[in-house]
Amino acid sequence: MHIEVLVEDSSGERLLAQLLPQILGEQGTPHTWRLKAYKGIGPIPQGLTAKADPAKRILLDQLPRLLQGYGKTPGIDAVVVVLDVDRRNCQEFLQELKSVAESCNPVPRTLFRLAIEEMEAWYLGDRSALLKAYPRAKRDVLDRYVQDSACGTWESLADAVHAGGAAAIKKTGWPQSGNIKHEWAEKIGPFMSLNQNASPSFGKFRDGLTRMIS
Repeated sequence: MHIEVLVEDSSGERLLAQLLPQILGEQGTPHTWRLKAYKGIGPIPQGLTAKADPAKRILLDQLPRLLQGYGKTPGIDAVVVVLDVDRRNCQEFLQELKSVAESCNPVPRTLFRLAIEEMEAWYLGDRSALLKAYPRAKRDVLDRYVQDSACGTWESLADAVHAGGAAAIKKTGWPQSGNIKHEWAEKIGPFMSLNQNASPSFGKFRDGLTRMIS
């Protein structure tokens, strides 16, 4: 089986590059995949017609066009789309995404998976991995975090592991905030366990891919 995996940003790409071989096996044994990062999530376009410049690589704006193309492309067996739900209503957002796929002809086999509230919830769900990467992380901050809640997830992680916390990162601005998220993927990702994560959204991501290839 060949799977196309779409993610909204490059820090998510770096994390998934480490997780996918654990779920799907190494490339070509027997499954293959291609991981594509975009430069933001954006909105689903009205009328399901992309209007923005494709070069800007905004994922949801391009999603109808992408899924339509995948459905017509031989050799692509499935598409996986991984997104942050942010402050959206999870069920409504998921239904909107499924409607995009169902509007295609033919309809590609598509799996949507949402990190709640943000992908940083998956790091916070694996405290063992987090503490291996950041042994001096603030336990009191980690204890206050409510798993998969809409609470400012990346800020909670930043407050736990980064000097000066989220406030220091926000003060510095871009691209430092992006660099920090890349650092988290590279430092925490290698220690993460597929089966010892307290994040329900991580479990749905893992289990959905496992079912897809079974």
